[in-house]
Amino acid sequence: MTSRTLYTSLTNSSSKNAQNFFTRRSFLPEQKNALWKIERGFVRTFTYLEDGTTVALGLWGTGDIVGLALSKIKPYQIECLTKVEATILPLDDYSELTETLLIHIQQAEELMVIRSYKKVETMLIKLLAWLSQKFGSEVEKGRLIDMRLTHEDLAELLGSTRVTITRILGQFEQEGLINRLSLHRIVVREEEIWYYEI
Repeated sequence: MTSRTLYTSLTNSSSKNAQNFFTRRSFLPEQKNALWKIERGFVRTFTYLEDGTTVALGLWGTGDIVGLALSKIKPYQIECLTKVEATILPLDDYSELTETLLIHIQQAEELMVIRSYKKVETMLIKLLAWLSQKFGSEVEKGRLIDMRLTHEDLAELLGSTRVTITRILGQFEQEGLINRLSLHRIVVREEEIWYYEI
């Protein structure tokens, strides 16, 4: 069951909420007694450590639910990776909290496994495969990840550096595993990724 199918039938009261529009790299405001439903676009949730290090908590797209009420992490930020359209869901009116929590736990586990590989090359190829499956769309030469993730975003997701990610993406492109397009878009050549030697 995917997060896209879980949220197709929200309560009538939540559908009455006005759409909110956000620009790329802006933040969804903190809502203490409400959640955000992403209607269009992509966001990332993250926190940061005392030394300023960013720690990625998750990536979310159309149909996903995010918000401070789902986390004990402080600070908790929701940043728009693209233009985003979102609706506020008051917690009192939201009946699918358990399912939403399960989706968050499953994604946290998936990202934890990806980050547990010893080599950054392996982490990155696994992350790209995961992103292409979760958020990608079918194109002629593979699956398009159209999330506008910068090399810095990918580095923060994996606990690496931008320079390392840039080098490895170049290597993957030379090996024919990916095609990089303008605006930080990546086409993952799935048939090649599954045979990648780790």
